[in-house]
Amino acid sequence: MLNHGDNIAAVVLAGGFGTRIRHLLPKIPKPMAEVAGRPFLEWVLRYLRAQGINTAVVSTGYLAETIEEHFANHPLAGMRLFFACEADPLGTAGGFLNAVKHSGLKPPTWMVLNGDSLALTDLADAASQLSDSRTHGVLIGVKVPDTTRYGSLAIAPDGQLQGFREKQPGVGVISAGMYLLRQNLLPHFSAQRPLSFELDVFPDLLRRKHLLQVATSEAPFLDIGTPETLNLATRFIHANSGRFG
Repeated sequence: MLNHGDNIAAVVLAGGFGTRIRHLLPKIPKPMAEVAGRPFLEWVLRYLRAQGINTAVVSTGYLAETIEEHFANHPLAGMRLFFACEADPLGTAGGFLNAVKHSGLKPPTWMVLNGDSLALTDLADAASQLSDSRTHGVLIGVKVPDTTRYGSLAIAPDGQLQGFREKQPGVGVISAGMYLLRQNLLPHFSAQRPLSFELDVFPDLLRRKHLLQVATSEAPFLDIGTPETLNLATRFIHANSGRFG
């Protein structure tokens, strides 16, 4: 758990269309899929709260009103929530910047994560890497037995991010889609839209010699983006119930 969670605000990216499982969720956005009696997005927010992060901006898009109505009717105690809707698809980094702008918040550090996936890592380990003032951001990586579906991270021996590898079979470290970014890094993002973290922002920052670290974890990880993984979600939540406070 973070010792200074008040210095970190989260942006949860929940604006995607979820095309691979939309036939299973015809009237709700993918992060609102019911898992163990609650929307998966609520489990993501409960994880953040348990980690000591009490402020979050939910970046919405497709069926945004469904998300806002749920949390208006079922407020999450101890969490201050904001919502920012994308009028047009902005990409992961574009959606993040839109959420930051609409929230009006300027914490020292932003935590970025997806509303449809989660690595149950201890964020204090990742945040500790920002104690080095030269480090501009930290990506959370997860060791997996097969990186075929995701691609993998190229990491130097000292933990610095070197780049992104194409999808290939075998053991490796994948990006969990969870990032800790300093507020003063945001002006260095490109103005193009849509804007992707892994395709645009991080490669550009590396070219310009910004220092990005990888906090590698063996934490439980789930992405509910396919019918097969969505079916595993309830078991995942029950097996890790102690991580949600």
